[in-house]
Amino acid sequence: MKSEHVSFPGARGATLAARLDAPDGPVRAYALFAHCFTCSKDIFAASRIAESLVQHGLAVLRFDFTGLGHSEGEFANTDFSSNVQDLLAAADWLRRSADAPVLLIGHSLGGAAVLAAAGAVPEVRAVATIGAPSDVSHVVGLFREHVPEIEARGEALVQLAGRTFRIRREFLVDAAEQNLREKIGALGRPLLILHSPVDDTVAIGNATGIFVNARHPKSFVSLADADHLLRRRSDAAYAADIIAVWSERYLP
Repeated sequence: MKSEHVSFPGARGATLAARLDAPDGPVRAYALFAHCFTCSKDIFAASRIAESLVQHGLAVLRFDFTGLGHSEGEFANTDFSSNVQDLLAAADWLRRSADAPVLLIGHSLGGAAVLAAAGAVPEVRAVATIGAPSDVSHVVGLFREHVPEIEARGEALVQLAGRTFRIRREFLVDAAEQNLREKIGALGRPLLILHSPVDDTVAIGNATGIFVNARHPKSFVSLADADHLLRRRSDAAYAADIIAVWSERYLP
């Protein structure tokens, strides 16, 4: 496997940091990975999934959303819509630099982002989500105790995964305006939904919501007793292998 650090402009002008992993030999197709809310491209689940897909002949681009990881910009100025735009900017860069992505993979809120963005990437042949919410507003529940302050003052400092983030009222408004289920119904691509029944961050009912609204071909795979971030190596490896094998049917 070979790996290259790259960068490109995001939707709102900030330079986004990315990593392109590829097989040493010919590349069968390209995939694009979107990480979870407030995470980065370098979390274990993302790197393990990329490694597995590379072993199956795919190249994988994973990037940090604006204001996260090694990307420029301020997180407080972002929202779900800007995440989708960053994802489309990543697809555009991949299209110009190598070849357009035919597989989109998203983890948690990144899963919601790939569901929302897939229709704007005509080359996409398949979509996979891991622990994704069926409603973008679900993410607001992670800091629900701060919502009154955000609405009253316009912003608040919120602790998420041991780090402090500034959340603004615009983030809440944007999340409330999203109609993800409509996007899911109009997806028009094979969909793989992976979710753990004991996920205590995004409950398993969200997988049901996505599955019910999606059209066939659609598949659901339980991640058994995995946690939301797939911290155990065996859970990440299992999810990666399932995505790699499932996607072979639909990719070039």
